Amino acid sequence: MAINKALLVKSGKNRIEWASTRMPVLNLIKNQFSEDKPLNGVKIGGCLHLTTETAVLALTLKAAGADVCMCASNPLSTQDDVVAYLNTQGLKAIGFKGESSNDYYKAISQVVAFKPKIIMDDGGDLTNAVMDEKFGAIGGTEETTTGILRLKALEKAGKLGYPVIGVNDADTKHLFDNRYGTGQSTIDGILRATNLLIAGKTFVVGGYGWVGRGIALRARGMGANVIVTEIDPVKALEAHMDGFSVKSMDEAAKVGDIFVTATGDVDIITGKHINKMKDLAVMANSGHFNVEINVEELEHLATKKREIREQLEEYTMRDGRRILLISQGRLVNLSSAEGHPSEVMDMSFANQALSAVYILNHYKGLENKVYNVPKEIDERVAKLKLESLGIKIDSLSDKQKRYLSSYEIGT
Repeated sequence: MAINKALLVKSGKNRIEWASTRMPVLNLIKNQFSEDKPLNGVKIGGCLHLTTETAVLALTLKAAGADVCMCASNPLSTQDDVVAYLNTQGLKAIGFKGESSNDYYKAISQVVAFKPKIIMDDGGDLTNAVMDEKFGAIGGTEETTTGILRLKALEKAGKLGYPVIGVNDADTKHLFDNRYGTGQSTIDGILRATNLLIAGKTFVVGGYGWVGRGIALRARGMGANVIVTEIDPVKALEAHMDGFSVKSMDEAAKVGDIFVTATGDVDIITGKHINKMKDLAVMANSGHFNVEINVEELEHLATKKREIREQLEEYTMRDGRRILLISQGRLVNLSSAEGHPSEVMDMSFANQALSAVYILNHYKGLENKVYNVPKEIDERVAKLKLESLGIKIDSLSDKQKRYLSSYEIGT
């Protein structure tokens, strides 16, 4: 059945407008950008999840005078109506939900061919593609934990070709986006794919970084018995002190009903773990790339598979056990749901927009390395968010400032 393009565009417009109503910080920045045009004539190439929230960012960059070309940063995260609408607004958006790996890299190649001056990446794939090109990119930003790890590896190898601001490490990003955003949207993705009751289930979270913390918190809030697996002794101890059961994945595999990986590393769940899982165990991934669950080993262990629901595949093992995999092991919150709520992406994308301007104004004085978001940007985003929520906070008096900067006053 042919898709009515006009209806697709209308759907995208309506949903983007709805998201925009929940993104007051980015809208304040957009209004200022519309007047100042700080990115006038600058080509910005992005590899981001093409969602309604990303559309609000893209339109903010356009209001700043930028020429924008974006592709999807995951084959299953694209919202087709968003792409359709953006392409009617003087922007170039490339991608469609369910694209093949070949399509995905072709889209990245199109963004590279656009010859952007500033790169906005989510996962590092576009940055890696740009490294071999010599068209004068001056800097970039990186949205996610996985991408920052990859770019720091590039930096260490001496192969990072321009300065990058690691947006993920901003306090107004990871403390909220990673924890509250991913926590809620991961549960949302699991529920949409399975319609399971969370209460009473044994819910295993692989990793206790900010993403893992958020998922564990939300799963417990819905009545699950949560187990955390970790390699970091400090994070494992923190999970224990937070009231979660801490086990190795070998132990957790025997008792878990639902498994979610959230580490940014490979082989968090492998064949040896799958062999220990109970009948109808469900696996999902909330890391950026589909490497955390070893799907190749799952395929090898299974005698057959079928799609039992949209984005939910059932694998039958040789002993008759059925193991369920959501969204092919790709990030569940964007492939099976809509991604983070707009309110939390408001801060993340405000950091992106302001960091792009910072790169343009300061790149000549920066080395080819990964930088944190400047503190003044982080604090500005937090203040704007508080203001939008009608929250007032205290400020230090002169006496308090003197006390904090002195050493003379004791007991």
